[in-house]
Amino acid sequence: MRHDTERGRFYLAMDYSEAIIAAGGVPVHITLSDDDDYLSEIAMRLDGVLLPGSASDVDPNLYAQEPDVKLGMVHPRRDSTDLKLLKFVEKRRLPLLAICYGMQVWNVARKGTLVQDVASVWRGAIKHQQEGVREHRSHNIKLATDSRLYDVVNRSLKTSGVKDVLAVNSHHHQGVSEVGENLRAVAWAGDGLVEAIEETRAGRWGIGVQWHPEVDWCNDEVSRELFADFVNATRIFQGSVEREKDFNPVSV
Repeated sequence: MRHDTERGRFYLAMDYSEAIIAAGGVPVHITLSDDDDYLSEIAMRLDGVLLPGSASDVDPNLYAQEPDVKLGMVHPRRDSTDLKLLKFVEKRRLPLLAICYGMQVWNVARKGTLVQDVASVWRGAIKHQQEGVREHRSHNIKLATDSRLYDVVNRSLKTSGVKDVLAVNSHHHQGVSEVGENLRAVAWAGDGLVEAIEETRAGRWGIGVQWHPEVDWCNDEVSRELFADFVNATRIFQGSVEREKDFNPVSV
């Protein structure tokens, strides 16, 4: 979930849950907590994890940088929860869909780094923090044609490997700089900034996107297919766990 420090509450936009439900999944909201036992118990009951966006920035201390003057709010509880949860994702090989801040913290967890403020640091930067209507697709991205994301996009549009450009919304002022371990960049904005990353190891499902596919998902075929592919990966994971139980019965 997200953390509203001023009002002392956790919250999450309903679009995330609705997109998961529409894809056939069952959403579970995870409280932001440093409690290892709680996060372990939750992680053992899940078939996949979605890391949503955040109103905060990842603490640059986590990737060995001093804070830039344009760094936004930092919410240590969100950083800590996500990083601990990602350890359980790694241990159980859970499918992972990481969105905006979620993609950034995933990259940091894999020892990658971030651009702390794209507008002031990235050479030739386009506008990545759009204003006005959230679902407006404000710029294009270029897709790697040998990526899972490319397959998702083309499957959703019922094309046959012909579309490698996608228009997306844009609501971020930070971005991926150095790509983390066992990850690779698979989409880029016109200014060269990374717009999507994927897990590289065989047998694992992991996609991170810098835009917000949950926004207006009901009117966007690509977004629906991305959530469907994620939920399908959780079904496959669930099936593999059930098979392991069949071969390794536990005595009570």
